[in-house]
Amino acid sequence: MITKNIQKLPNSIVELQITVPWTDLASKWTEAVNRVSNELELPGFRKGQAPVDMVEQQAGSQIQQEVLKVVMPQVLMEALQGTDVVPIDYPQYQLVNFSKGTDLNFKARVTTRPTVTVGNYKTIKVQKPAMKPVTDEDVNKIIEDLFKRYKARMSQNPPAPTSPSTQGAAGSLSFNKTALSDSPDDAFAKTMGAESLEDLKKKIREDLEAESKYNNELDYEEAILQEVEKITTVDLPEVLIQDELNRMLVSLQRRVADMGLLMEDYLRGQGKTLDQLKKEWRGQAEKNVRMELGLSEIARLENVAILDQELLAEIDKIQDNRLKQQFESEEPRMHLRHALRQTKTLNLLKGLVG
Repeated sequence: MITKNIQKLPNSIVELQITVPWTDLASKWTEAVNRVSNELELPGFRKGQAPVDMVEQQAGSQIQQEVLKVVMPQVLMEALQGTDVVPIDYPQYQLVNFSKGTDLNFKARVTTRPTVTVGNYKTIKVQKPAMKPVTDEDVNKIIEDLFKRYKARMSQNPPAPTSPSTQGAAGSLSFNKTALSDSPDDAFAKTMGAESLEDLKKKIREDLEAESKYNNELDYEEAILQEVEKITTVDLPEVLIQDELNRMLVSLQRRVADMGLLMEDYLRGQGKTLDQLKKEWRGQAEKNVRMELGLSEIARLENVAILDQELLAEIDKIQDNRLKQQFESEEPRMHLRHALRQTKTLNLLKGLVG
């Protein structure tokens, strides 16, 4: 029977000191000896036929590692049963002492799900920001940019009477090659897939208004989440902070790639290293993790859940079959369910703070 001592440390770290009696380990040792013997080549013996004492003498360290590799994770899970410790990362093991015929003594450190306390979120007040109006100047600027790009493209590819259309850059608008003009007109608008210049302006205005509405909603949600972060108290695990820093780094790498740059060139231009960037980002990363944990705690308090049919409906929206197949596995479904739960909780908060 194992004995254990559990000590809670800062930053949601739990350390366990565990002792396993040899009587519980003898069979594991024998199994490890057999596995090693089947792979060990000793002079005068076929694999698996060498005497046990000779195998132990030649490969004692390897046998010990085989036992520890199997036993320590199993024993740790057994030791955690009936406790409030829920690991959120891989354990770190430290061997104290162990050899054939003796008890196993080891330490294990795990990062556990932190205890989260959220203040009275039902009293949060956030005023929705006014939506930025779309002006004629905004629309005309898009028209001018499209026209310049159109003329540049047409100068490289002179128009032909029956040329096919090519995809443009304004939503569903497309270029149809025709005679050039000095300024945007109805003919130009038709090459963009609109009926007239006024129709093109209308489409662009609608696109800009939709974008403005979307960004306005994002700003509103961000303001709510910032208030949630302010009333969330939690001892942040370092592993969650590092995970968020890595997420922020991946996001930056994608933006840099979209600009056609290498990450090394970007860092050189900034005069910084990755470690310096992460150090600068740490404060924001901690806030982001608090937001996430605070929102999750509100979801728990409000019994927010995602039904199986809601999850399946979201998966059905995915057009890419290869991407959709990934959600046949449990882990991607778990992450998607969590994301949907967070979104539903944020929508609930919108109804409370308005």
